[in-house]
Amino acid sequence: MTNIKKAILEGIPKNLPERKKLNPNISHAPNRKKILNKEERKLAIRNALRYFPKHFHKELADDFLEELNKYGKIYMYRFMPDYEIKSRNINDFPYKSKQAASIQMMLSNNLDYAIAQHPEELITYGGNGSVFQNWAQYLLCMQYLAKMSNKQTLVLYSGHPLGLFPSNEYAPRLVITNGMMIPNYSKPNDLLKFNALGVTQYGQMTAGSFMYIGPQGIVHGTNITVLNAARKIDAKSKDLSGKIFVTSGLGGMSGAQAKAAVIAKGVCIVAEINEDAINKRHQQGWVDEIYDDLNKLIKRAVSAKNNKEALSIAYKGNIVDLWEKIVDLNINIDIGSDQTSLHNPYAGGYYPVGLGYQEANLMMVEQPEKFKNKIKETLIRHTKAINKLTKKGMYFFDYGNAFLLEAKRAGADILDQSNKFKYPSYVQDIMGPMCFDYGFGPFRWVCTSNNDNDLDKSDEIACSVLEKMLQEAPDEIKLQLLDNINWIKEAKKNNLVVGSKSRILYADTEGRIKIAKAFNKAINKGIISEPIVLGRDHHDVSGTDSPYRETSNIYDGSQFTADMAIHNVIGDSFRGATWVSIHNGGGVGWGEVINGGFGLMIDGSKEAEKKLESMLFWDVNNGISRRSWARNKEAIFAIKRAMKENPDLKVTIPNHCDEKLINKIK
Repeated sequence: MTNIKKAILEGIPKNLPERKKLNPNISHAPNRKKILNKEERKLAIRNALRYFPKHFHKELADDFLEELNKYGKIYMYRFMPDYEIKSRNINDFPYKSKQAASIQMMLSNNLDYAIAQHPEELITYGGNGSVFQNWAQYLLCMQYLAKMSNKQTLVLYSGHPLGLFPSNEYAPRLVITNGMMIPNYSKPNDLLKFNALGVTQYGQMTAGSFMYIGPQGIVHGTNITVLNAARKIDAKSKDLSGKIFVTSGLGGMSGAQAKAAVIAKGVCIVAEINEDAINKRHQQGWVDEIYDDLNKLIKRAVSAKNNKEALSIAYKGNIVDLWEKIVDLNINIDIGSDQTSLHNPYAGGYYPVGLGYQEANLMMVEQPEKFKNKIKETLIRHTKAINKLTKKGMYFFDYGNAFLLEAKRAGADILDQSNKFKYPSYVQDIMGPMCFDYGFGPFRWVCTSNNDNDLDKSDEIACSVLEKMLQEAPDEIKLQLLDNINWIKEAKKNNLVVGSKSRILYADTEGRIKIAKAFNKAINKGIISEPIVLGRDHHDVSGTDSPYRETSNIYDGSQFTADMAIHNVIGDSFRGATWVSIHNGGGVGWGEVINGGFGLMIDGSKEAEKKLESMLFWDVNNGISRRSWARNKEAIFAIKRAMKENPDLKVTIPNHCDEKLINKIK
């Protein structure tokens, strides 16, 4: 047995490990606001100690109090494992259930140093998107997964392994909840308080669901978005060639924009204040050039635009300085957006203009109210510059990380005369009507062999399926299919894999099922050597209720309800999912969204085929049905098509009323 297997099976060590020094060569989470009173701090220590035998308590109490005082929460750093956490071949993990081993692999991938934003704080992305709250939870979870059978289900309460429960082989192996608060206790400070107490966490979605595949997912979504943004401003555009796209954020949301824009053949300028994040993306090859001189940067960008050069540029500085310089120089920008982690505005997701990175991080902790005011001032200036450029013709959209919402809260000039946002979210204008309503969303898969050959085979299979579908597809969805065929053909060349051997593309119900069945057949025949894990991102058709992003193109009032996400997870769980998750939060922030997710391991068996057919059909059509009931014409088209394909599907279709009749109402 390898040392890794032994360590995983041990769980909480029998002997107290020595205190560990943090790795100075990786990014660490900003310290959290000290929000607990004296009695609450005692409770936090009491809560942390319950993971350990009593003879550890005296030393650990001092240790945890020091962490709480210094970082604002307890991470239990001394329990970080000595082995490297990363995606491995599924057989490198100890297991009785191969399904459970696939979960070990996926959560390990989420904490890979090459992937995770702050790996030693167990944060994968978004500034606070956590896999676990502390290292004891990680150790226990891995141990449970290693020892469980296919007749048990592991239950996780916001990272805490509640335990293994008897179930059956058809039940999920894992059920995850993150941040599921009583509604009146779901305000931003509630997250800080209850997270510091060690009783809840912000799982983002794919972070706490163990379904993150590195930045590839968001690169693809951004690529589809900017391609269609280019088409909105110029119907003849096939891509972003000869256009400049300006945005911000290379850290928390993975820095996908730079890579996505280059794949779309455009010029992208991304502002980022964290030098470590810039260097990481530059080393990955996702950022071509770095500037701190705005005059030189803009000159280079304009030259690239004129020459129709595909180029990504990082500006080492604040986005507001960049926007204001563009205004001052009277430069025409084609497309603008923002991809900072503004769902987390006061704890490292967005930084105020006029302050350096370290200076801002210090103020964040020591002067939180002053920091908050600085953020609001910055958002007002940020919005003012964007307003000036949109009047000159720039197309601006919110990428969904809460820019519009936080700008409104800051008092910025972001509302029109009817008290609605001046600018659309990317879902309202692009993803909703063009993708989600037709059932197209971010379908992803992971080769558990961690083998490049298996990934190459899966690419070929997926491409072949989509090309066959294109031949018989209705006109309404041909462009979606073509974009994704082009994506999958170029995927390997674009070096999108970081961590696990994974891929993503946008597919509808038909595409997901046909691709998954083809994978399952290939595994059965040995063409693909090990099982594949299927999953998806959260900005999808069905799993997410989010009025400022995923469901922002729902206009019947139900955008503020969360029935769809809840039903999605419940339905997936009894239709075959290997694991399911439900979250408060994801993308646009705590208290603003409910997110449901799943993982499904397929192993070449007939049973796996039955599961994937049933589960994937529900996972997509649940959302199409809700979107159809909201009177979205594209969704009505899609669900009627689905009912023709499957006579067991019977969906309530809305009746349209005469608007003249409605307009008579006083």
